[in-house]
Amino acid sequence: MTGPDPLFAELEALAVDAATRAGTLLTDGLARRATDGIGVATKSTATDLVTEFDTASEALLVELLLGARPDDGLVGEEGTDRPSRSGVRWVVDPLDGTTNYFYGHPGYGVSVAAEVDGIGVVAGAVADPAHSTVHSAALGLGARCNGKEVRLGPAPELAHALVATGFSYEPSRRERQARVLVSVLPRVRDIRRMGAAAVDLCSVAVGRVDAFYERGLQPWDYAAGALIAAEAGARVGDLDGGATSAAFTLATHRGLFEPLADLLRAAGAGEA
Repeated sequence: MTGPDPLFAELEALAVDAATRAGTLLTDGLARRATDGIGVATKSTATDLVTEFDTASEALLVELLLGARPDDGLVGEEGTDRPSRSGVRWVVDPLDGTTNYFYGHPGYGVSVAAEVDGIGVVAGAVADPAHSTVHSAALGLGARCNGKEVRLGPAPELAHALVATGFSYEPSRRERQARVLVSVLPRVRDIRRMGAAAVDLCSVAVGRVDAFYERGLQPWDYAAGALIAAEAGARVGDLDGGATSAAFTLATHRGLFEPLADLLRAAGAGEA
């Protein structure tokens, strides 16, 4: 391949449209919350929530994405798993940051990514309704926020870096992750914990934070956001220089990646 495939831009446009519409569904749900409440249950632990709008948003994404491209596959956090006949598979998180959404707190969104066989993630979009923004990217074609190109500025020193992270829903892992912060917090400007990995990765892309790290994410948590951060100029990977995976996700300025990775390794973040 000598340059970006035109398909990548088409997939980005579809991801933007689908994420935007699902974000509107979530916004409408919050308006209803005040009068009718939100139906809620738990998943892996008592703190891992799922609302009726997680499932409604996923159903809408399935309708929009497979309605436009019926031969594509799709996997979603809430259980959708359709095989691909086209070589393209969508990876979606219909409501990233469910706890924030349940409480009406900013820091939730919709993540939509497209994978192509043999290449990986080639397009994605993350709708952030609380900030009225949609971040998006296509492989080799840069990253955008509400359609305008975004690009990282100069890297800060480690001591001046605002670092975002996330925590597991499992109590014993949360305790270990808190111990990591004891080592990390004195060495950086400050820590932020928003509670939505896809939004945090986009925050790296637009400079709202300088870095994001977390262990134990699922593909739908990072697929779109990792591409958006990378296309904005960030280095995205694991602590050992490999690809982003459930084992570890670190996204930051290229000049900050190694110093922060060294700090996180020394603090035991890779095992927390």
